[in-house]
Parts: sequence; C-alpha cells; structure tokens
Amino acid sequence: MQVVTKVALDAMGGDNAPAAPVQGAVDAVNSRKDIKVFLVGQEDVIREELSKYGYPKEQIEIVHAPEIIETAEPPVVAIRKKKQSSIVVGMNLVRNKEADAFVSAGSSGAVLVGGQMIVGRIPGIKRPPLAPIIPTETGVSLLIDCGANVDARSEHLVQFAKMGSIYMENVIGIKNPRVAIVNIGAEEEKGNALVKETIPLLNECKDLNFVGSIEAREIPHGGADVIVCEAFTGNVILKLYEGLSATLISVIKQGLMSTLKSKIGAMLALPALKKTLKTFDATEYGGAPLLGLNGLVVKTHGSSKAKEITNSIFQCVTFNEQDINGKIKENIKYSQVEKE
Repeated sequence: MQVVTKVALDAMGGDNAPAAPVQGAVDAVNSRKDIKVFLVGQEDVIREELSKYGYPKEQIEIVHAPEIIETAEPPVVAIRKKKQSSIVVGMNLVRNKEADAFVSAGSSGAVLVGGQMIVGRIPGIKRPPLAPIIPTETGVSLLIDCGANVDARSEHLVQFAKMGSIYMENVIGIKNPRVAIVNIGAEEEKGNALVKETIPLLNECKDLNFVGSIEAREIPHGGADVIVCEAFTGNVILKLYEGLSATLISVIKQGLMSTLKSKIGAMLALPALKKTLKTFDATEYGGAPLLGLNGLVVKTHGSSKAKEITNSIFQCVTFNEQDINGKIKENIKYSQVEKE
C-alpha cells in the first residue's frame, strides 16, 4: 500500500503568494501520487488561483485561514494573537497529526517561534536548528544552524551535528557524512570559547564522522558534508553565499554579452554553463528544515517561486519516508543512556 505524505502549505506566505505556493502544490501533485497538499490560507483567494490549473482534486484540499502574519510583526505576539493565520493553522495540522509537514515562505520569525510553541520539540532536544542545503563544488552540504539559535551552547552544537548527520545520510544519501565545525583555523587551539568547548565534545561522539574545524573558504569546495555553527555565524555565511552566487552569475552574464566575440563564445558555452549554474541554484534543493521538532517544519525563501515550493514538498516526502524524526529520537535516547 502506498504511503501518502500530507503536507500543509502556507498559501499566503512569501513575496509571491498565493501564486507561487499554489502552482508549487499543483506541480507537486501532478508529478507524484504519494502526496496530499493542504493549501492553508484565505479560501476564496486560493480557490481563484487553483482554478487556473488542472490537477487531481483528491490530492489538494483547501484549509481556510483568514489571517496573515506579516513579516514585520513581532513573531511571539503574532503567533499568540493570530490563531487563524495560515502559519498557526498549518502548524496545528502538524501538531494534531493531520499533516506530516508544514512548508512556508512567510515570516521566518513566526515560523521559528511557531515551530517550537505549536509543533513542539522532540523530548531531549535542547534547541531546534534551521538547516539549509547549500551547493558546493562537489555536491551539497548542510549548514546548521543558520538562523534559529544565536546564543547556542556547546551541548546544542553537538545535537546539531548529530541531527545534521542523520539528515544528510538519510535524506540526501551521503553515507557517513563528514561533520566539521566552523572556525578561523584548522588547529584545535583556535576559535572562540564556544568552538574550543565544542570540539572535544564532538571528538568524543563515536556516532559522528567528525573531521575537525573548517574555515569558511573551504565550505564552497565541499570540505565537509555537515557544517556546524551557531546561528549568527551560520546566517552570515548563508547570506554571503547567496549574495556572492547571485553577483557572480550576474557578472558572468554581463561579461558574456559585452562584445560580439563573447556573445558567439557564450552561444557555444551556454549548454555547459547552464548545467554548471544549475548546481548552484538553491531552489533545486528545497527549503531549510527546522530539525528536532515533533513534526517537520520547512522554511523556504521569502522570494520562493513555484519550483522551490515543489522541491520543498518533495523534500518532505523523503523526510517522512526515511522517518528522520524517529531516527533523531532514537539517537537522542541512545545518547542519554550513554551518559547515564
């Protein structure tokens, strides 16, 4: 019997809502039969957008949520006051086990707060980290944490490493993933107090393939599969990564179009160039999961288009099929027994 993954999708979140979420949902269900999407938001708006497409009706259901949490609103206040918002209603579907996952391109703060307050943490998880996939020269890496915990402690980083390793092995398919901690040098004596305190703890973890410190310049080269850091450092790395990638692509395009000779060369190089640039397109990998919760919550870019939404839905299917939460619970339980 086919297992169907149920995904609650915030149809009102993001710069391109409701068009992008609705199209993303339609593309997902038209591609696969093992998905059901709950489009959460203002029913009349969603229904009008859906009327533009053909899709299997049994695979998409509208869940009415009249309120919208805006990006500028204080997250805690918004989650508490706007009980009928698309974010709160969608997360309650996960909390009540009516959906396996929640995906949103809406307010990052509200998604992070709602994940902890509504969906809740797995027992034993100290802090849930936000973990996006980033492209590298050799494939992809997981950056963990990139925005959820700016005041993390060493014990939190150890849990981030374990959850990240489980995710990369089971969702991305990288066996025995290499785990590294972001540092200002390769030597163990380098780094701030947090890094120096965390390295010995990671060295003691027999269930991790810890390879030591990684400098930021080695991240794009694929120096490790799981990149561990607290959220301030991770967010700076992520934003610089995204900005530099966009700048390089723009500069390359300008250079190729600058002269007649370069335009002719561009025509010859275009197929190979498109293939190469596609590997550095973040939309290919879906959104950033908030790991360690009682259900899956995925945050996509505020500027997400349909393609990223669709890939985020597919990401939820793999997460569910591989029982990532079950594996995280087992790992945490094992770690607690070891300590005792």
